[in-house]
Amino acid sequence: MKRYLFILSALFLILPGCTKVEKTRTSGIDTIDNTQYFSTAYYYYGFTFSSAKLVATYPAPGPDITVYINSDSIPSRLTLQASNLKPSFFKVGDYVDEEAAKSAFNDLKSFSADQWLDMADPINENQIWIFRTGRDTYAKVRIISIVNEIRETLPYGECKFEWVYQSDGSLTFPK
Repeated sequence: MKRYLFILSALFLILPGCTKVEKTRTSGIDTIDNTQYFSTAYYYYGFTFSSAKLVATYPAPGPDITVYINSDSIPSRLTLQASNLKPSFFKVGDYVDEEAAKSAFNDLKSFSADQWLDMADPINENQIWIFRTGRDTYAKVRIISIVNEIRETLPYGECKFEWVYQSDGSLTFPK
């Protein structure tokens, strides 16, 4: 009987230690769009860097960034919006092609920003932006591709981006 109690006790001690904890990504390639959903309120999905996933704009807290179509301009243009109520975007530069943008993105190890913008406006392929979260952590973002068109009589916007996030508040990126 003591033997079975010992084995059973050992199993209860070992089993909780077997759960695998996934480490949150600090870089990747993701896509956000302006597709509107409805439950009790209208909402969209944006992206949150600290948890590295798509997050709904409703209920709070919402995502770090969302894509928006400024259809007041002709032609309409895509922008990235922040939900942290402070200027959060700094444009590093526009690049002539994907190879130049990739190279500049990979070479960007640290930065200093003198003028933060309320939104990334407009966003285009082969751009690099720095994003400042509400907690003063940073992400570098390379715009890979955008879609700006009419789908089912509504403006549709999509942004595919590469990103690297640093959560320590310094101005230096890990990669």
